[in-house]
Amino acid sequence: MKVLRDFLDSQHTHFAKGGKLEVLYPLYEALDTFVYTPGETAEGAVHVRDAIDLKRLMGTVAIALLPCILMALFNTGYQANSVLAEMGQTTAAGWRGGILSLMGLATDPHNIISNFVHGALYFVPVFLVTQIAGGLCEVVFAVVRKHEINEGFLVTGILYPLTLPPTIPLWQVAIGIMFGVVIGKEIFGGTGKNFLNPALTARAFLFFAYPAQISGDRVWTAVDGYSGATILSQTTAGGIDTVTYSFMDAFLGLIPGSMGETSTLAVILGAIYLIATGIGSWRIILACFVGLIGTTALFFMIGSETNLMFSMPPLWHVVVGGFAFGAVFMATDPVSASMTETGKWYYGLLIGFMVALIRVVNPAYPAGTMLAILFANCFAPLIDYFVINANIKRRALRNV
Repeated sequence: MKVLRDFLDSQHTHFAKGGKLEVLYPLYEALDTFVYTPGETAEGAVHVRDAIDLKRLMGTVAIALLPCILMALFNTGYQANSVLAEMGQTTAAGWRGGILSLMGLATDPHNIISNFVHGALYFVPVFLVTQIAGGLCEVVFAVVRKHEINEGFLVTGILYPLTLPPTIPLWQVAIGIMFGVVIGKEIFGGTGKNFLNPALTARAFLFFAYPAQISGDRVWTAVDGYSGATILSQTTAGGIDTVTYSFMDAFLGLIPGSMGETSTLAVILGAIYLIATGIGSWRIILACFVGLIGTTALFFMIGSETNLMFSMPPLWHVVVGGFAFGAVFMATDPVSASMTETGKWYYGLLIGFMVALIRVVNPAYPAGTMLAILFANCFAPLIDYFVINANIKRRALRNV
């Protein structure tokens, strides 16, 4: 690694102020600080020193997302291979089928390697397009503003592909992430100044701009012409008794859905790591779950003869529709979430309540997690404002 360190040091003069590549300094700085800890440190006793910076914080979240990424690869391939096996087909269509054949892999849902490879052939292109298109926007804004490249995209560029169906066209992936980065973050000043989660902003844009490719029964399983309903869609249409998947299937993530959102188990593993490292707020996560379970339990007790979503037991809501993924990785975004300790409870409860309200009361939109978190993002500053003012008034009364 000393060779790389010496090489980067030797190139610094070209990118520093006055160098011939000065305009590209954000790219040099991004590579240098991604590989190594920044060499400059603050001096003086007035500064608070911490062993973690924004790059390391985002890297910790990326590590926590690894179980969801692995499950995205496996389940995407598993769902496709299962359907193809039912149809009596041993190979996938198009270039993906050609690659599987070259590797000597059949579309066998019982073959773990086949599932991972087949799933990767869908997930990796979406991931790469996200990194290229979104990263380009980050670089352009960094160069124009003459500041460092915002590290926040490291996590946004992972979260966004995990929230998408495997069949989404790649050009829509590019448009969505560019919208999320530019409109959801950069126009407000970049990382740390946005009030909406950029990854969710990108997905919301796709949902409303191209609903046919982001929702519906045909988009969740990567087999041409096949229609596979999600659990929420099945419940909306015929009630919980018509669901063709078990609770354990939903918990493990062996169900149709967005590529990285199906496995509650994978999300729990990531949550444990985030909480243990102090990066994720356990208050927000717990409040989201309490808000959802409490509200859906009330709806379940009330019941309805015309709205079959009332019949879904509260625990089922936790393992379907990407709620767990959103509560752990989206709601806890340190920029767009509430920052006060008390405010985090109200913020999380609001998300859980809104997810239940959107899912159950308005079954035309059975998911709800995305809109609920974006809605709570808008109210997070107001929640913190009231919490802070309440604390000020309480302290003032003590000193009267």
